[in-house]
Amino acid sequence: MKRPRINAAGYGLPVAVLLGLALLWEAAVIWFDTPEWILPGPAQILTVTRQNSSLLAPHVWQTLQETLLGLALALTAGVALAALLDLSAWLRQAIYPLLVISQTIPILALAPLLIIWFGFGLLPKVLIVALVCFFPIAVNTADGLTSTDPDYVALLRSMGANRRQIWLKVRLPASLPYFFSGLRIAATYSVIGAIIGEWVGAGSGLGIYMLRSANAFKTAQVFSTIAVSSAISLALFGLVSAIERVALPWYHSGRRSRQWESN
Repeated sequence: MKRPRINAAGYGLPVAVLLGLALLWEAAVIWFDTPEWILPGPAQILTVTRQNSSLLAPHVWQTLQETLLGLALALTAGVALAALLDLSAWLRQAIYPLLVISQTIPILALAPLLIIWFGFGLLPKVLIVALVCFFPIAVNTADGLTSTDPDYVALLRSMGANRRQIWLKVRLPASLPYFFSGLRIAATYSVIGAIIGEWVGAGSGLGIYMLRSANAFKTAQVFSTIAVSSAISLALFGLVSAIERVALPWYHSGRRSRQWESN
């Protein structure tokens, strides 16, 4: 039996490319003597981030609160709606098209309305994050629930299982890879949703910090904010991936086995 191989290049290559691009960026800024207010180099961005860490911290915490609460709300609502759509074919036919149509509405058009209705506090930002994250969770989970192998369903029915038992023992486990796929997408977009909400109206947060820095032509601080928000998104993506590996060991072991056989 082949032993598992750890594909280090899967992580090493992206890091190497990123470092290479950063070096080219730094070299170009130095070579063309580009003013800092137009385009700072990566070294300057890191320096500004380190110098302003105490100033950034409360803004990071505010955005992180909005992100996590909104993601939790989207997770709860998305899974609940996906379960309803799966339990009722009539509801799926009635609601699923509306769910898709809802994504044609720009979030920037809804954000000012939420600020008007709910004020400048935490709630409208949480709702904006939830609206951004809700669709991938609901749709992926709903599609996962309908992708169950019919042979498994037929087997449990032949053994006398009722609908609830089939749903819990076959349909729900089969949907989990789809659910985590949607959750990874939602986790990546969640920080963007929080920042959009802060742009429309807020007293603190990375979105406000970015706007104030841009208005003051402090371009290095704008890039610093982008770097921090990207780091949060990557951390959330990695956290969801780690939870998936712990929750679905059977899925990942089977996928690795298929990869070894193909190699």
